[in-house]
Amino acid sequence: MSKQYTIYGNPVEHSKSPQMHNAGFKLLNIDATYSKTLLEDGNTIKNEFLKHNISGANITVPHKEAAFKNADILDEFALQIGAVNTYVNEDGKVKAYNTDAPGFYKAIEEFGEVKNVLLLGAGGTAKAIAVILRSKDIKVTILNRSQNSRDFFTNLGCRFYDHDTLRLHFSGGGVEFDYDLVVNSTSAGLKDENYPAPIELLKPALKNASFAIDCIYGKITPFLKTANDLGIKSKDGEDMLLYQGVIAFELFTSTKATPQLIKAMRDGLKV
Repeated sequence: MSKQYTIYGNPVEHSKSPQMHNAGFKLLNIDATYSKTLLEDGNTIKNEFLKHNISGANITVPHKEAAFKNADILDEFALQIGAVNTYVNEDGKVKAYNTDAPGFYKAIEEFGEVKNVLLLGAGGTAKAIAVILRSKDIKVTILNRSQNSRDFFTNLGCRFYDHDTLRLHFSGGGVEFDYDLVVNSTSAGLKDENYPAPIELLKPALKNASFAIDCIYGKITPFLKTANDLGIKSKDGEDMLLYQGVIAFELFTSTKATPQLIKAMRDGLKV
């Protein structure tokens, strides 16, 4: 019987995860199908997952924290983050993982040494990124619209500003923008032309940076366009999506990714 896999999100129509995972299944001759599922209420995710006998799933915005709360078993890394992006059905129990963090770190390897990061947003993806960066002793500053999740990040040893406090510090000369890498972990620019932070804060932060990455993929967002206009080396979220997907695929299939599998999954993203 063919196994069923899916990705839950809202919105989810833009997702290329099905092409990526289905390409992997095809290469390895695995009888499985990966689809996408629009989920409006994140708190129903466990019931939906088990009711439809899904073997494994990925979770995207805005349900990563709800998925964490609804899981039966959490891996150690997911426990640190408080958000998950991967479910595996283990005999009717939901085991949850976070593959965003190692996927992100793999994606920025090509930038070389990074010591100081400005992370825009404070949601589940931001938490995963902050945990992996702090585990590598990289300095992290959070810039978020509100004070939501402040304690999580300050307990990790991150600096935390909302837009108003950073604007106040910046206007008073109290903040120096000395970040190597600026990361957009928000959904700003996904379905609109919005910036993840006020442009009067974003431009000075990017101006002194060497690198920029947007976790959104397949689109030149206003954030990436600003980085490109300033001549900064930048990339979208394709590599992050690929590598978190490869790790999830390994969990789904109990296989170890080969270069051939990684290539097939990357090619699937381009379909």
